[in-house]
Amino acid sequence: MTRQSRQMLIGLQLGNGYGSQPMSWRAPGVDPANYTSFDAQVRYAQAAERGKIQFFFLPDFAGLTSDVTNDSPQLTLEPLLTIAAAARATERIGFVATGSTTFTEPYNLARQFKTLDVMSHGRVGWNAVTTSDPNVAANYGAQIAPRPERYQRAHETIQIVQSLWGSWGEDAWLKDTETGRFADPDKIVPINLQGQHVASRGPLPIPPSEQGQPVIFSAGGGEYGLGLAGRYAGGVIGATFSIEDARAQRESIREAARAAGRDPDEVKFFAGVMPAIAPSVREAVDRRLRIGEYSLEKRLPYLGSMLGIPIEASRLDRPLTPEQLSAARPSPFDPRAPRALEVAREGWTVREILAHGVIDYHPTPVGPASVTADHMQEWFEAGAVDGFWVSVDVYEDGIDTFVDEVVPILQERGLFHTEYEGSTLRDHLGLPRQYGLDPRLH
Repeated sequence: MTRQSRQMLIGLQLGNGYGSQPMSWRAPGVDPANYTSFDAQVRYAQAAERGKIQFFFLPDFAGLTSDVTNDSPQLTLEPLLTIAAAARATERIGFVATGSTTFTEPYNLARQFKTLDVMSHGRVGWNAVTTSDPNVAANYGAQIAPRPERYQRAHETIQIVQSLWGSWGEDAWLKDTETGRFADPDKIVPINLQGQHVASRGPLPIPPSEQGQPVIFSAGGGEYGLGLAGRYAGGVIGATFSIEDARAQRESIREAARAAGRDPDEVKFFAGVMPAIAPSVREAVDRRLRIGEYSLEKRLPYLGSMLGIPIEASRLDRPLTPEQLSAARPSPFDPRAPRALEVAREGWTVREILAHGVIDYHPTPVGPASVTADHMQEWFEAGAVDGFWVSVDVYEDGIDTFVDEVVPILQERGLFHTEYEGSTLRDHLGLPRQYGLDPRLH
């Protein structure tokens, strides 16, 4: 076995009780009642922990926009409560939950996430995001503020949250039954922070966890997102379809960290991947065809726009004609388009092209577990990522498949660890301890 000094990090996406594909609730072996089953969430977390996965990543959307006639919503149960259930049934795996800086007060965020961090013995991260969807805003009786204002509030919120986390001194809790001194009040102090958008007096009456305080994650892009990630994030959840773009995103984040006065190695960049795993490419495509039985046809118009040609519904179960392939031009506005044309030229039917995941939100390696492992190895060794967040198509069997088939290949190649080296999320990510605000920021 070849052993590398640098090894990749892996997180798994956890959205609902079914999987990342819209029709995963109808997949063979899936209990349709998993929509509200915390037992299912716990089972998935335990399976991931068996594979030494560093963390589960829980995105969030505080609203309902999907057509529930056939599709299940992708983001359902409240993520912090989901973590509470799963953390009590696991010992080592970390949990990163999304929390909005736009519609949550900093004291609430500080209290909830630090409570979870204490409950889990230091295994929690906060994916701090601004909210830009008007459907979510409507659920809070509000409207979406301009982007600069939302990000200004985000900066203020994160600074207040971290100040609150540090407001109970690390050695303030005495627990001295002999003298009767419970805590040292001189080491538990208000923060008295007032910004333009949010404020808090403090202190927060919660001692540190084993990792001190939760790890900040970020999922935003662009100038504003880079500013947030560079100053605060220990992990960045990315979306990219090429090694070149991933490498550019990672370096931009690292440069933003340098500019903020931080060590760029303390910011880990995770690219998404949505594998379709089966013993062969044919079987992997058939699996996706079964899962997407009712949803693939809805994607047909978008496939046509990606390739710059009209595709009639009558051609769903036939390959594109030579004339269509000759006329096809990948859209310069969609980075997935070249892959879609590549698959089309292999002679697959239109329905099978879609089943290759060419319109998925992240790259979709299709075929045996080695194909997914090869994809991850290529990106990692090219310096494009520090790791991946993996969106499994059907959790019920897909997490076990990833853990039992992909992980051992990565371990055999020396690309992924074989055991947890520590007990906290910071340990898993190789991040230094932090308590309160980062004093290096400028």
